[in-house]
Amino acid sequence: MERNHTMLQFFEWHIAADGDHWKRLRDAAKELKDKGIDGVWIPPVTKGESDADVGYGVYDLYDLGEFDQKGTVRTKYGTKEELHEAIKACQEQGIQVYVDIVMNHKAGADEKETFEVIEVDAENRLDEISDPFEIEGWTKFTFPGREGKYSDFEWNFHHFNGTDYDAREERTGFFKIVGENKDWNDEVDEEFGNYDYLMFANIDYNHPEVRDEMISWGKWMIDTLQHDGYRLDAIKHISSSFINDFIKSMMAHRDGNFYIVGEYWNTDLEACGNFLEETEYQLDLFDVQLHYKLHEVSEKGRDADLSALFNGTLVKEYPMNAVTFVDNHDSQPGESLESWIQDWFKQSAYALILLRKDGYPCVFYGDYFGIDGEEPIEDKREAIDPLIYARYHKAYGEQNDYFDHPATIGWVRRGVEEIQGSGCAVVVTVGDEGEKRMFVGQHRSGEQWRDYTNSREEHVTIDEEGYGIFPVNAGSVSVWALPEE
Repeated sequence: MERNHTMLQFFEWHIAADGDHWKRLRDAAKELKDKGIDGVWIPPVTKGESDADVGYGVYDLYDLGEFDQKGTVRTKYGTKEELHEAIKACQEQGIQVYVDIVMNHKAGADEKETFEVIEVDAENRLDEISDPFEIEGWTKFTFPGREGKYSDFEWNFHHFNGTDYDAREERTGFFKIVGENKDWNDEVDEEFGNYDYLMFANIDYNHPEVRDEMISWGKWMIDTLQHDGYRLDAIKHISSSFINDFIKSMMAHRDGNFYIVGEYWNTDLEACGNFLEETEYQLDLFDVQLHYKLHEVSEKGRDADLSALFNGTLVKEYPMNAVTFVDNHDSQPGESLESWIQDWFKQSAYALILLRKDGYPCVFYGDYFGIDGEEPIEDKREAIDPLIYARYHKAYGEQNDYFDHPATIGWVRRGVEEIQGSGCAVVVTVGDEGEKRMFVGQHRSGEQWRDYTNSREEHVTIDEEGYGIFPVNAGSVSVWALPEE
């Protein structure tokens, strides 16, 4: 029987820009697999604006830490050779590697160009607030350090539909580029009227040369790195028909044996559902709705309603297409989508994504290894490890929910014959110390279960009818299961 899968996001915003991150991954691979992690999402591997760029200020898609460009050969994370070593080390351990790719924009252009734009309103990008006028924009990408190796495609203003800086006047704004067939793409999120434009030089997916080049590059990356999947960044800003074509091309290139998850950061479940339909359910999406629900619980505490937690979430409505997560690099303190789940609820939040049957859970590097930077945050590995262990060894079989109280909920996984000792009972509360009487199976009668979170010292004896009374500490979680022999 196939074991449960768990993904780890192997970066946070402030990891040291020392070029050693690929080495860290290589060295961690065996331990991660031993813990029960068999997928890693790694940060963008392409050359950014500097050796400290997290990877989202993407400059050259064909430079994986190989060429002397933007003042550095390596990326923030290391060299191309070290990246290869890290991927190989993971795959040798049976860990799949998903590469983060940024296809919305380009940054750090090599030269300026003069072209016509129309300024649009920041709050409504469909509202033009100027006549056409000339600017000097950073839109010409020639990649002199690479000298045409791997691809001779060079970018100019014809390949973009917007930018945010006029070098002539030294001012920022939202500038839509004027030209034949030039407009915002209409297959994007509708926030701000049209959310095609996000930042830097915005790639124009209405341009056939651009579509061909990006699909060609995606295949080149697969051939070069031999990795197992992509994490697509910022896809609510990118033409959904292009995303559909891109996924189909990548899948065909790997005979369907390739995994894709997209970041469609929208709290509107209907919008996410529409996107899944438009892209023919070929990819998973991160469950942004559940993340915000977990955040809300951590803020409200005792006033939260746990019984309604999964209502309106991706994992409930689209269980086969949901990647569940607690936090990530954008939601961590100080970042663009800050919505950090408070410490008191963190372990409970991880139990809610790791120990249920639906969704592909993703553990955040910042929670597992801690956060660097000016305001460091300690790791919570001690709280998360028992849950990953329970996911790998215990959380199997039919799921029965006891979501019958706003402050205290529980569920049971009945276990499967193929995995000896599997099955568990989970209780989560935002209130006082409590308990749940839950049915785990009559064949369990007489078994003595222990709490794998180690927050309760006693054992629970399963009664003749197959029920146990499972306690939990105030504002906490307990995971009850048969002890290992």
